[in-house]
Amino acid sequence: MSADKRLKDLGIELPQLSAPVANYVNAVRSGNLLFLAGKGPATVDGLRPQGKVGREFTLEQGYRFARSTGLALLAVMKAELGSLDRVRRVVKVLGMVNAEPDFHDQPRVINGCSDLLVEVFGEAGRHARSAVGMGSLPNGIPVEIEAIVEIAPAAARRKGRPAAKKKRRR
Repeated sequence: MSADKRLKDLGIELPQLSAPVANYVNAVRSGNLLFLAGKGPATVDGLRPQGKVGREFTLEQGYRFARSTGLALLAVMKAELGSLDRVRRVVKVLGMVNAEPDFHDQPRVINGCSDLLVEVFGEAGRHARSAVGMGSLPNGIPVEIEAIVEIAPAAARRKGRPAAKKKRRR
């Protein structure tokens, strides 16, 4: 099933793409790889959540923040590629959790993003991953996640014309 169709079937709407907060871009393509810059959770009532998982936020809230961050990453992919159907495979995810030193469930927090990627891309959404604890993250956000995805080439078409069919030789 198409990733774009699966999103619709799941009733998931992607958030508006947020601009980078410093001197970088949301994504860089190199060959057939798309490198996505780190994103944080969505704002709630215009404010981005701030605090540590294990102190201000529970594991369950951290999971939801990671899922929200996954939606932001999907929005970047769609903006860069035009369609999520161009994603061949999610290759690598790095999840960073702003957590108390005695918090040890970073992998369960980042599952919020990983679970979403598998829901949307199926087996192609399974990825290598690192989930690490951090003493702090930019602007105090509780979660930041970056990703690398493999992409399919865009369909080659002439302007205004459908792709030509090849004639078979006999």
